[in-house]
Amino acid sequence: MSRIAKPSLQRQQVGRRPAQAARDRVGRLRQRLHRRGLPLLAVGVLLLLVHDLFGEHGLLALRRSQKEAERLEQEITALNEENQRLSGEIEALKSDPATIERIARDEMGLAKPGEFIFTLPPKPQPTETQRPE
Repeated sequence: MSRIAKPSLQRQQVGRRPAQAARDRVGRLRQRLHRRGLPLLAVGVLLLLVHDLFGEHGLLALRRSQKEAERLEQEITALNEENQRLSGEIEALKSDPATIERIARDEMGLAKPGEFIFTLPPKPQPTETQRPE
């Protein structure tokens, strides 16, 4: 009877060995992954974080783009205001006789009949040796 029990035990052990070996391999693989995988995962996450901050489309690039957009909006506003002012001047030059006369007198040196224009020389700029006292 003891002989019959031994072969059955051997068969059970043989049947269990491949499963146990597979479990051992899986266990060793898990240990390797924990030893090597976690640091690799940490490095990967760190690289992604650095890329998200400093990359071409990262957080800093986004902030630069927002500042540039704000600057351009201010420039557009200033240019629109200047366009409004210039449009008003154009309308005045087309239709306002007082504006036309002022430009003719100041910039072109014209005068009405019977008027005299006196042009005075500009004041000389004081130099360092001639200080006003």
